[in-house]
Amino acid sequence: MAGIHITDIEAAINWWRQRQPAPDGVTLCAPLRALAEVYALMVYYRETLCDEHGLPEAARQAWLAWYASTPDAPCIAICSTTQGDAVCKGCGRTFDEVQHWPGMSPAAKRQVWHRITQEGSAWRFNRYADRVRPTTAALNPAPPPPRTAG
Repeated sequence: MAGIHITDIEAAINWWRQRQPAPDGVTLCAPLRALAEVYALMVYYRETLCDEHGLPEAARQAWLAWYASTPDAPCIAICSTTQGDAVCKGCGRTFDEVQHWPGMSPAAKRQVWHRITQEGSAWRFNRYADRVRPTTAALNPAPPPPRTAG
């Protein structure tokens, strides 16, 4: 049974805050309230993981909506497990994780993401980071040149 890390609950909360901001600065939308309740209980009980099957349905649906907005696989198309490595140098997943990825639950996939991000040793985090992050030029395209009279 996979657990959902508290940082994923936080990310989902922040995603919902941007998606449906409070009109009065106080009132939270229903998905945010559901996630906030789970988050508060995790903080209160000093838990870093919550059981994916133990989430209230409203919180689960809100978390799954956020999850759908995230990249599915950490693959950067440089797979060393095909050459016999136990752990892929490109993405950091184990051979079994690569093989079973399509059948893994969203929470299990996020556990893998959390682990490889914490380790930070895969090429996706250093050598080939440009494959996974938009370039500055893509985020801030140059303005068109000014029109000249003529």
